[in-house]
Amino acid sequence: MMSNVLNYRMAVSLFLICLSMRANSQTPDYASYQVYAGTDLGLNYSPAKSSFRVWAPSAERMQLSVYKDGIGGEPLKRVDMTRSEQGTWTAELIGNEAGRFYTFRIFTGGAWLAEVPDPYAKMVGVNGRRGMIGDLNNTNPPGWENDKSPAFKNATDAVIYELHVRDASIHNSSGISYKGKFKGLTETGTRNSAGLSTGIEHLRELGITHVHLLPSYDFYTVDETKPDVPQYNWGYDPLNYNVPEGSYSTNPMDGMTRIREFKQLVQSLHRQGIRVVMDVVYNHTMLTEDSWFNQLVPGYYYRQNKDGSFSNATACNNETASERPMMRKFMLESVKHWVNEYHIDGFRFDLMGVHDIATMNLISEELHRIKPDILLYGEGWTAGASPLPDSVRALKKNVGQLHKIAVFSDDIRDGIKGSVFNHAEKGFASGMKGMEETIKFGIVASMQHPQVDYSRVNYSKAPYALDPASVISYCECHDNHVLADKLLISAPEASPAQRREMQKLALGIVLTSQGISFLHAGTEFLRTKKGAENSYNAGDSINAIDWDMKTTNIDVFQYVQALVAMRKAHPAFRMTDAAAIASGIKFLDTKNNLVSFTINGAAAGDTWKDILVVYNGNPKAMPFTLPRGKWKTHIAGNRLATKNSPLPPSVEPWSIMVLYR
Repeated sequence: MMSNVLNYRMAVSLFLICLSMRANSQTPDYASYQVYAGTDLGLNYSPAKSSFRVWAPSAERMQLSVYKDGIGGEPLKRVDMTRSEQGTWTAELIGNEAGRFYTFRIFTGGAWLAEVPDPYAKMVGVNGRRGMIGDLNNTNPPGWENDKSPAFKNATDAVIYELHVRDASIHNSSGISYKGKFKGLTETGTRNSAGLSTGIEHLRELGITHVHLLPSYDFYTVDETKPDVPQYNWGYDPLNYNVPEGSYSTNPMDGMTRIREFKQLVQSLHRQGIRVVMDVVYNHTMLTEDSWFNQLVPGYYYRQNKDGSFSNATACNNETASERPMMRKFMLESVKHWVNEYHIDGFRFDLMGVHDIATMNLISEELHRIKPDILLYGEGWTAGASPLPDSVRALKKNVGQLHKIAVFSDDIRDGIKGSVFNHAEKGFASGMKGMEETIKFGIVASMQHPQVDYSRVNYSKAPYALDPASVISYCECHDNHVLADKLLISAPEASPAQRREMQKLALGIVLTSQGISFLHAGTEFLRTKKGAENSYNAGDSINAIDWDMKTTNIDVFQYVQALVAMRKAHPAFRMTDAAAIASGIKFLDTKNNLVSFTINGAAAGDTWKDILVVYNGNPKAMPFTLPRGKWKTHIAGNRLATKNSPLPPSVEPWSIMVLYR
């Protein structure tokens, strides 16, 4: 998220920037605030009564307001809340209040603060400005009680596909009726103009195991009251963490529709054999002083600098304080809600390096207790300095202290395609010399290996992972240039045909490396964002997936499909043990942008007893002497071999070769 948060910083109004920089000369002693131990924060609904409990220890008075609608109008009633145990306030509404909306406000320092939903709200009105009273059981689609996550064993078995809900269906070529909506990813039988599968059936056809949905909780910047006005955002601007985004629903005015339709999306993906990962952004809020957190417990949920101003490791004007007990509690109960209520199979934590290790490990422990095969990973970095010491934060270098949580490898990402910050820089796949050790480092999932020269790795000068399930292997994501655009910018002298092979090589490296594989949506048919580096609000003309590109680049799709199938069929590419990788992978003595290695398939329980993989990052074919033995060709020249394909005499330009015996 590094690049888009920097642009968010410029995009936020000067008013909010000024507010966030305001220093409080005397920061409260947050450690003295009582911690609530119960699990009933927020609304607890029944037809007989609606009970509310909100944690607001610094409030002098607190009120609940009830409204007829989710926006506009005067309150039907205001109810003074009662101070209760451990810093909480409570109120009850007798009778069935389903369908009505509510807010809270506190009185402190001689004034009433703004009316807001509480952070625990699980159902909201349009634009998320008021909570909604209702029964979540009434949002379940038919058959929801029988919904099951597809079978999944080891984290390294995952092939993750990162997708934005709106991007998936909004283009005319998608053949999808519910364009830009959750329901768009429930439609089957959709086709592009040439009759090739799109949407959810394309995902099944590609063979990926997990869809990683860019933020799909309720975010700030899209006005849900204007569904016919083109609006766009990635969603890294959180408003209500425990509710799906209204602009992706067919009726954002009704708080239940968005919930039901998001459940239908999850249910539909599960039926296709695909698990669902949510991208979550607990590291900052879109609003700072005006956020729901801050209007109810001023200052508590955020870290402060020594002068009392908001710290800013996220480059979004604030960073949350996960180490404080009630923020830790909120994060934990939020992710548990998504797993229990929505059957979510994993989480990607945005700027995870902002969070403390203890909180992340608690989350992992609790979630693995609920769903032992859940997948957890995040960005092991921040977008700026934090007052919390590096030693206690969930940074990439500390991944050995994280339990069953993976981090993205920017080492292999930039080793493959070149630095995301230096747009003109090439990587191994586009001819950059001296990247061999970085690629080897990526192949062994950032772990200890006797044949890797760590002094020559681009970023990390020592191994940081203790097991392959701790590392996400990738070469692109929503941030920065997509792969096709990066190759065009950094290798303009290459022909389109050559860049096509570079892309195949890059994706081949990702899918034959140890660790967890990660693909960005559309990369399998050369998706472009027309050179836009940071498209977080660039609109559909830049972000929409053009499904007709699948027809134009069907060879690339089929190649990636074959790579995914190979990885899934052969456990040698997804080993689970560091020692097995250190002993089972042997690098051959190749140089000059040629990387080759063998894998002891037999030791990994593979039907291929020995595997040979060669990457050629050169513009010309490279001679290669095969190790002794009777080898068979599976991939050569970025193409799946036929049954009787001869052994290749050399390694073709910009290509990957896979042989076995």
